[in-house]
Amino acid sequence: MLNVAVKAARAAGAIINRAALDVESVRVSAKQTNDFVTEIDQAAEAIIIETLLTAYPGHGILAEESGSEQGAKDSEFVWIIDPLDGTTNFIHGFPVYCVSIALSVRGKIEQAVVYDPTRNDLFCATKGRGAYMNDRRIRVAKRTRLQECLISTGFPYRPGDKLKPYLSMLGEVMTQCAGVRRPGAAALDLAYTAAGFNDGFFESNLLPWDVAAGSLLVTEAGGLVGNFTGEADFLEQGECLAGNPRIYAQLVTTLAKYSKFAGAGDKANVRQALQEDAAETTDATEIADAAVPADKPKTLQGRKSQASSKAHETLPDAPF
Repeated sequence: MLNVAVKAARAAGAIINRAALDVESVRVSAKQTNDFVTEIDQAAEAIIIETLLTAYPGHGILAEESGSEQGAKDSEFVWIIDPLDGTTNFIHGFPVYCVSIALSVRGKIEQAVVYDPTRNDLFCATKGRGAYMNDRRIRVAKRTRLQECLISTGFPYRPGDKLKPYLSMLGEVMTQCAGVRRPGAAALDLAYTAAGFNDGFFESNLLPWDVAAGSLLVTEAGGLVGNFTGEADFLEQGECLAGNPRIYAQLVTTLAKYSKFAGAGDKANVRQALQEDAAETTDATEIADAAVPADKPKTLQGRKSQASSKAHETLPDAPF
């Protein structure tokens, strides 16, 4: 089964690479604000589904663009597909995107492939048999102190995403680690966590096809994956946290209170902290405004208008 998934991922990658040569000509449409789909997403998904169902016609399909329209409806074997994770990167020519394919068997991820076509990097895992990058066994990083770690994440970008709590959460992590990165493709972030290129990953507002394959890569590489409270049953919960066991535990300590599954007390503390931050920002703005002389406009437009007026004032006659 893994070999068929690899064949499908490489076929999709070939479509993506050809399109990347002239990305300006690719047709793009918006599913919603800041959430794009291209004809390449659709073509890549079609070749993946065709390859998988030719080999396994009795299997089900759960794909980002077509959902469950194709494949068997009641199969215990379901392929979870993101044909182009990082579409926004792709349409801008930013070379961080991938193909993600996972096989769920009775609700558990058993096979995983994440393929980076720009670098020809192939990440694979079979449950119980380890994780590999280009046929080389990979393991999560060995760092044990969060302050030494490089952490990957994703930013909210859809309407309705809760930006302020996320910025508060991000601020906490940034002060506790060596650095934070936002490449823009969750499946590849998880593959990099499995390979030890980064030490951990967290993101909210994710869907199963974003994390299914990457999650198996991480666990087969010796790491842990769950939601922000550390619960392992995370696939459809919209939250993903991953890392080696020591770093995972430290990130849970920081992120748990921001989880949708956090206790009422933790959620109240987060709300109070956000209100206090907002109050401090308001106070600082008022103090800054008070320090501006009364005759000096406080806005950029006001300053431009004042400068224009002065420029048109009548100058005194020259003394000669």
